[in-house]
Amino acid sequence: MIYIGLDDTDNKTSRGTGRLARAMAATLSERYRVWGITRHQLLVDPRVPYTSHNSSATLHLLEDGDVDLSALADDMQALMLADFQEGSDPGLCVARIVVPEMAEFGRRAKTEVVRQSEARVLAVRCDCILRGLGGTQDGVIGALAGVGLAATGEDGRFILLGTMRELNGVQTVRAILDSGISQVRSMGGQTLKDGLIDTGGRLRPACREGRPILFVKPQESDPSLWVQVKLD
Repeated sequence: MIYIGLDDTDNKTSRGTGRLARAMAATLSERYRVWGITRHQLLVDPRVPYTSHNSSATLHLLEDGDVDLSALADDMQALMLADFQEGSDPGLCVARIVVPEMAEFGRRAKTEVVRQSEARVLAVRCDCILRGLGGTQDGVIGALAGVGLAATGEDGRFILLGTMRELNGVQTVRAILDSGISQVRSMGGQTLKDGLIDTGGRLRPACREGRPILFVKPQESDPSLWVQVKLD
């Protein structure tokens, strides 16, 4: 897998980083195999400048062994700069091999204030591509953190995967599985094979065990109907 992290690409009135990531995935899919995009929640704290929720996005590309990471990073950079938003501080991270130090940096970024200088030093030590593309360039923090967290397979939720964004409202478990989600699981650990799920809008499967899992719980007013649980 190749991981591409981006963060701080928006301002208070612009489209969000998630929307940009989905648009970029559509363009990249013409040349690369895009598996999905995950959203990763980072620390929300007055000491941390962020636009809305302080989350970063990571694209997952399936590796065929022939991808030139520098060329891929150049492609990503061009797409990001073409949609640069005034006042944003975008960062880009591209990595094929994600070492434990990067995952630990991501976990720290969820609970404590980390610095841009730490991200840059770590990127050099771990031999991953990390670029600031404007403003303060603080987006390199979330970009690197998102890559580290995505590679663990135990963090975040999918904002793009298969055909899941075509489903909303009440859906059958079969339709959800057919959309590309690996499993529908209750918070108590039960694997659902059939039944109805009230999505409450779009599906938000979590990235756990290295795969997309939709977690659900019984609806209080109608126990025969399940509702999805949104995990970060």
